[in-house]
Amino acid sequence: MPHPAITAETYPHKPAIIMGGSGEVVTYAELDERSNQAAQLFRSLGLKKGDHIGMMLVNCRQFLEICWGAQRAGLVFTPISTHLKRDETAYILENCGAKLFIASHALAAVAGEILALETSAIQHFYMVDGLADGYESWDDSIALQPAERIVDEANGVPMLYSSGTTGKPKGVFLPPPSDDVNAPHPLAGTLGAVFGFGEETVYLSPAPLYHAAPLHYNMMTLYQGGTTVVMEKFDAEAALALIEEHRATHSQWVPIMFVRMLKLPEEVRKRYDVSSMQFAIHAAAPCPVEVKEQMIAWWGEVIVEYYAASEGIGITIIDSANWLTHKGSVGPALVGAVHIVDDEGNELPPGEIGTVYFSGDQAQFNYHKEPGKTAEAFNERGWATTGDVGYVDRDGFLYLTDRKNFMIISGGVNIYPQEIENLLITHEKVADVAVFGIPNDEFGEEVKAVVQPMNWADATDEVAIEIMEWLRERISHIKLPRSLDFHQQLPRMDNGKLYKRHLVEEYRGAHRDLPKTGENDTPS
Repeated sequence: MPHPAITAETYPHKPAIIMGGSGEVVTYAELDERSNQAAQLFRSLGLKKGDHIGMMLVNCRQFLEICWGAQRAGLVFTPISTHLKRDETAYILENCGAKLFIASHALAAVAGEILALETSAIQHFYMVDGLADGYESWDDSIALQPAERIVDEANGVPMLYSSGTTGKPKGVFLPPPSDDVNAPHPLAGTLGAVFGFGEETVYLSPAPLYHAAPLHYNMMTLYQGGTTVVMEKFDAEAALALIEEHRATHSQWVPIMFVRMLKLPEEVRKRYDVSSMQFAIHAAAPCPVEVKEQMIAWWGEVIVEYYAASEGIGITIIDSANWLTHKGSVGPALVGAVHIVDDEGNELPPGEIGTVYFSGDQAQFNYHKEPGKTAEAFNERGWATTGDVGYVDRDGFLYLTDRKNFMIISGGVNIYPQEIENLLITHEKVADVAVFGIPNDEFGEEVKAVVQPMNWADATDEVAIEIMEWLRERISHIKLPRSLDFHQQLPRMDNGKLYKRHLVEEYRGAHRDLPKTGENDTPS
């Protein structure tokens, strides 16, 4: 089944895409026709197999139609975060060598700035759901194209960029699994075997499509003839309502979404029937144990977690039953083999913390135009890492501690912010939190906490002291933040990851006295 064309032949009127907010429906016949027209347009513009395009789109039906058109034309397509500014967007477009750029009208301001730069290889500019100077209408343009499949269909691939939480984003290129468009896709087989994806699947997609997991899950749902329900923007109660309305069977979340749903009033949570859900998959960030316990108690043992990366270096997976006996784990390896390695390159025994590596021939990625960074991801044994830190237990289950770059060294003691964040997020007055290290003349670094309160009225010294005292009862004094600040909104991406780098730069570059809301005892 190379494309939705097969489903379009069998079930032309079956919903392929349903937009959660507007209720707009795209049938398989329409998806097949529009993706064919997109591929025809790409060819008419001279784009050939292996050429790159860039997309900066809000969640909309055209997003997936364009992706399928690019897939059928053998293009490398790069979705770009809608939160990026001009320079960040321009860097990605320049780095990937995009020859065509498509933007949403809602992002017309940034799109106009990109057009004005005139420094990239972009030759064609299109806009969805509106027009702006220098941009052609995407919908009007494809409407003029024939709806037949192009004669030289080829397998295209997405090339997504790392989030850039610690530096410039890197393009992760994974070659297509096969040049044969009729060959089965291995990811579809994996999702079918592990998560039960198939033509009966109704997949709720609450996250932005420009992220790796939502993009792949949506594409694979459509590949297998299921229906995907795409939320224009995540809202906790709306997500529950859509599960009930469409009897969703599958979904993919990040932990902060669980937190938002759990912090809804009890009467709101009880209002919606979520019993149709068979697999509620989550990843992208570590999930606090208490949060996951509450989700399993609410939804049942349908919560499944995996650990992976855009680089495709390996996968671990854990279902609810195994997690309840290995709380905090992201599971044993499903693809590849897990190794924990110290700074000298020695493999560590169970229980000892080190850098997480995967071995196996599945790691075929390269960072686009970054051979040095690609080489840095592998050790001398050919094992690959993305810099996460953790340990394995004696059963081979992996536990993530944090990212190596986020570790705080205070008075010679290694402190992992994720542990502190996992506790703070469970406080009833905390909506979001970031913990990181800032300079300290005596200890090298000290622990800093920045909290986004549930209600801004709680951003007071009294509440800060309350939170610190609550935390003091639950964590070692060595790990207790020396100070806690409130921010109205933390720089968290929609895939659950924090741009912690922005906070670190703000505090380390401030050159000012930091408020001492709580006092940390001397590390020893």
